[in-house]
Formats: sequence, structure tokens, C-alpha cells
Amino acid sequence: MIEENANRGDSLGSIARPSPLRIGGSYKSTLSGRSTPRGSPSFRKGYSGRTPRKEWRAGGGFLQLFRSSRLVYWLLLITLWAYLGFYVQSRWAHGDNGDNVVGFGNSPTDDKSVSTSNERRHLTDNESSLGNKTETIVSPAKKGRAVLNGKSGFPRQSGPARKNKKPPRKLRGKVRSKPKLKATVVEENNLEQKELNIPTENSTYGLIVGPFDSLEDTILDWSPEKRSGTCDRKGDFARLVWSRRFVLIFHELSMTGAPLSMMDLATELLSCGATVSAVVLSKKGGLMPELTRRRIKVLEDKADFSFKTAMKADLVIAGSAVCASWIDQYMEHFPAGGSQVVWWIMENRKEYFDRAKPVLNRVKMLLFLSEAQSNQWLTWCKEENIKLRYGPTVIPLSVNDELSFVAGIPCSLNTPTSSPERMLEKRKLLRETVRKEMGLTETDMLLISLSSINPGKGQLLLLESVVLVMEDESKQKVLKVKLDAAAANKKENSTSRGVDSRASFQSLNTSGSRSQPGGSSKKSSRKLRKRQRPHLPTLANEDTRSSDSTIRRKALSVNVGRQKQVLKMLIGSVGSKSNKVHYVKEMLNFTSQHSNLSSSLLWTPATTRVASLYSSADVYIINSQGMGETFGRVTIEAMAFGLPVLGTDAGGTKEIVGHNETGLLHPPGHPGVKQLAQNIQYFLRNPSERERMGMKGRKKVEEMYLKRQMYKKFALLLSRCMR
Repeated sequence: MIEENANRGDSLGSIARPSPLRIGGSYKSTLSGRSTPRGSPSFRKGYSGRTPRKEWRAGGGFLQLFRSSRLVYWLLLITLWAYLGFYVQSRWAHGDNGDNVVGFGNSPTDDKSVSTSNERRHLTDNESSLGNKTETIVSPAKKGRAVLNGKSGFPRQSGPARKNKKPPRKLRGKVRSKPKLKATVVEENNLEQKELNIPTENSTYGLIVGPFDSLEDTILDWSPEKRSGTCDRKGDFARLVWSRRFVLIFHELSMTGAPLSMMDLATELLSCGATVSAVVLSKKGGLMPELTRRRIKVLEDKADFSFKTAMKADLVIAGSAVCASWIDQYMEHFPAGGSQVVWWIMENRKEYFDRAKPVLNRVKMLLFLSEAQSNQWLTWCKEENIKLRYGPTVIPLSVNDELSFVAGIPCSLNTPTSSPERMLEKRKLLRETVRKEMGLTETDMLLISLSSINPGKGQLLLLESVVLVMEDESKQKVLKVKLDAAAANKKENSTSRGVDSRASFQSLNTSGSRSQPGGSSKKSSRKLRKRQRPHLPTLANEDTRSSDSTIRRKALSVNVGRQKQVLKMLIGSVGSKSNKVHYVKEMLNFTSQHSNLSSSLLWTPATTRVASLYSSADVYIINSQGMGETFGRVTIEAMAFGLPVLGTDAGGTKEIVGHNETGLLHPPGHPGVKQLAQNIQYFLRNPSERERMGMKGRKKVEEMYLKRQMYKKFALLLSRCMR
């Protein structure tokens, strides 16, 4: 019976029977399995026949579709929600007020939020008088009331009338930004005025040489503008940073170790395909043109906008302990922001630790340059009961590819026409040309120091050691001349006495031979003639003045051959914003009191093009005082050029320089002045030892301090931080 009913239904056509379970509901087809496909004309006809046209016209079809399929409803809801989220995020990212984005605003507490945001906007590294001025820059409404009360004496308005006086929100943003620009200009002008107290002229310093940028480009046939990227695409570092976003915090733009290291890191990140934004807390220094040339984007805002940019980044790298103020303000805005901050601390003094200790345990990881620095900071943390989130990491600095290229060390900049062997030949030519420009000869030993001029670098103590060397050399020279003159006089007296004694012996022999016949007297006379053959009687009959002059000339020539070289000193970073003016004046006063020193002392301006200076030098000295140098970027750069190093026995210098292997060490402070003078004398009198230690230092740099070793360790750090 069931099969017959089914066949009847098929013969009568597709008849839709209402279901007893859904009264008044939608109709469903009760066709058999042999029904026509959904796209066939008969199916469409039957379906359309049972759907009233009135419902489609009245919109009931869409309502029925939503009731029957919830998936479409949820997809539409998710789309609207995503669109709203993107809209709010875009408005927030472009600096609009978060309250107004959501739809709220103009509350009574808006003035407080604006004033606090303005206080955070004007961050400086020292938070001195300039910071106090920026704290008074409040919302334009408050500023307008202050002007009215101060100058015109009108009473303060309140209520709706005061709201009507407010300019539009966009205009207020512009008004708020103008005082900040003025404050920045005032800060830079004050710094320039401090530096102008010491003119960079020969009349002030004595003799300023360099920079040799154009000469270096001409001889090497290469300049930094020609570099097209130095990234190792196959390395782990490039794989990790590709398409990632990084924010780098510069505490200043001086030509010193920390800003230069951060600039090299930003260049490498850009070369490997990352997006880099730089936040500069103080524009003191001259690295801004170099950042522009390397296409490193510098954010103008040091507060709100930089905080938002940092929150969207994959990693934030702060390059100095001075960045503690920025990190603190950043984590006040975004409490979870510390989990993406890597703090690369490059200082090793207690005052920097005191500045950084409030936020040391809130960042992701601490990064140090040497084991000595890491141990010292861990000791201070233990004394202050500070527990770090993760153990610190030590990554030493490296010699960048530009200096390795000029030094003749294989790097990514080498080409078939500029191989390492070819660059060594060009470097020799560069040395000869630069030394000629300086007025040096091959008998001069050039000792250089390119650090910023301040008490921590110990340039004044270095000048004291150089004075001791020059005084000792002059005394030794006078003493040798006197001894040689005395020896010459003694030699002349002995020759004259030898002639007289020979005449007396000859008379005795003749008388003896006459009285005593035999061969014994003849043999003794022959032996005497053989022993006295160099002292011929003709030499005794020559003019005594001519003999004295020839002997003195021979003595002077022997003295010059023993001395071999004359000491010359080159001090760098003249005009640097990191120099201490009072300390520079002390050095100039000390130089003016010693005429021998002023004639042997050279100066050179601060520059990033130091390859020509390293090429012209014979010895490098780093005389850092106190706890010593944190690491010493210039130390490994000098060693890459084959220079022996004279350094203090403290800090990172002790880890880099091996005593009697790659250089000579001396204690810091005044006790090390005499020892440093002795080390300088040792190198002055032993050029072969200079060459031996310089070659060992170059090999050490090739094994430990090249770019590939540094970024291999950086890759491990990034894999831990961005896991």
C-alpha cells in the first residue's frame, strides 16, 4: 500500500502535503527520492507555486530566510562588529581622543586628562628646568583664562559661556603642539651656546686636523652612500625580524657608543626587512643627518604617539639606562607593555642604576655588553632586593661592516673588485696620505684617543703621562749626548797615549836588539805592531777639530737609530655635544703650560668617518676611569685595524685586551699615570712588539667581535622575547 500511494503521488505530480506537526508553518516537500534536481524547471515551478508572492514583496521572504538559517545572521553580525572595531582602532591610532571615538567626552575631568597627557608628552632625559616649563603647558582653555586673569584682569568665566570660548578640538591640538616645538628649539639653542664657548679653531686648540671624508672616498673609491644593505638573508636573525615591527629608543644623538650601536642595529633591521621607528628623547648630538641618510624613521612625538606606536610593535628596544623615564611613562599608559621591552643598558655607574631601578623588574629582559657589567648590575639588584623577571643576557658589540670593509676583513660589502686583499693595499695608501696631511713622518709614533672629552675618559691624566714620556726622553737624549761626548774625548786621549807608548817601546826594542841579539825581541815587536795596527800614527797627526766633529756626528746618528720614533698624540671628538666644557678648558690650560706637549698634540673634530684615523695611527689608548669602560666599541674597532691598545685594568677593557698579548694595561686613576708613561715608552722603543700585539688583536676581532657573531646571539635573544 505504501508503494502504491507513492506511485500515485508521482503520477499526479509534485503535490505538497501539509505536515501535521507544523500547523500554519512553512511547507516542506514530501517528494520521494526520485524527485527532480533542485535546479530543474519542475522543481523551481513547484517551489514557486507554493510560496505566495505577497510574502516576498512584503519582505517576509528575508524574515523567513533568517528564521531558517542562523548562520547568515551571525555572519552579518560579525561583519558589523569587525567593521566597528577597525573604525575605532583607526581613529585611536591617528591620535584622536578615546572618549570621543566611543561617543563620550566633554566630561568635567577632561581638563585633568589633557594636562596629564601634556606632562607626559614633553618627556626629557633629565627632566630639568625645561621639563618644568612644559608642565605649565595645559589645555588651551586654562591657558586662555590665565591670560585674562593676568593681563586684563577680567573675572573668570564659568558655565556655558566658558564652553563657548573653547576652540574646536582639532584647533586645540595644534595650539598644544606649538609650545612643545618652542621648548625643543630652546633646548637645542642652549646646548649650542654652551659648546660655542670653546671655538673649534687652531688658535684655541693648537692644531686641528681632519675630517678626511673626501680623501677617504677618493682613495678607497667607496663611500657609505653606496651601501645597498648588509643583511645575511640566510641567517636566523633575518628570518626572525622579517616583516616585524620594532621601536628603538635613543636617549640622545651624540657620536658615542650607545647611539652609534642603536643606529647600527636599526640599519641592520631595516636591511633585513623589518619596520623600524626611532624615538629620540634628546636631539643633542649630530647623528640626525646620518639617521636621515639611512632612512630611519624618527617619531616627532616622544610621548602619546610613541606609546601607541610601541604598543603595536612586536618588540621595543631601549638603548640606555637614561630611557628609564620613557619606560616608566609607557607602562603607566599600558601596564602590560613591559612584556615587550628589551632594555639594552650600556652604562656601568651607580647613578645610572639609581635612575633605572624603579622599572628594572618590570621589563621583559635586560641586555648587557660585558660580563663585568652584568655582574655589577646583578650585585646592585641584590643589594636593593630587586628580582628580575628573567636572567640578563650578555651580547658584546661588534665592528660594523663599513669599518671591517676598510680594515680588509671579509664582510658583506666585499665585491670582486674590492676584495680584502685589495682593501689592504688601499688602506696602506690611505695611511700614507693622511699622515702626510697631518704633517707626520715615518719616524713618528701616533697615539690616538677618539672618546668624548670628559673626566670619565681620563684625557687629562693621559696628557700627564705623555708629558712624563717627553721629559724622560729629553733627559735621556741630553744624557746620551753627554756620555757620547765623554766617550769620544776618552777615545781621543787613549789614541794619543797609544802613539807615545809605541814610540817609547820602539826605542826600547831597538836598544834591546842591539844589546841582546836573538829572535825573541823580533817576535814581541811583531805582536805589538799587530795589536796597535788600528791606531795608525797618521790618525794622531790629523786635525783634532775634524776628528771631534766626525765622532759626534757618529754618536748622534747612533742615538737617532736607537730612538727610532718620536711620540705624537691625537685627541678626537672636538665639538661633540657629549664633551664637558670645563674639562676641555682644563686640558687646554695644561697644554699651554707645557710647550713640548703643545707642539706634539693634534686634535680632530667629532665624526662618524673614523677609518682614516685608525689607518693613520700606530697605538690606540682608552683611559677610562672609575669602574672602567662598559665595553669599549672603539677598542675593538682599533684592534680590527691592527693597533695595539693601551687601556685601564678595569671594566670591559680588561675582558677585551689581553695584557702583553693584544696590548698593555695600567691601573686607573693617578697611580696609573706613571705606569701608562712606561707602557708608552715601551711601544715607542719597540715597534716590533707593537706589530706583534696588533696582529693578535686583529685575529681576536675576527674570531669574536664581527657582525655575524653579534647578530647570531641577537637571534637567540629575539627568539626568546618574541616566542
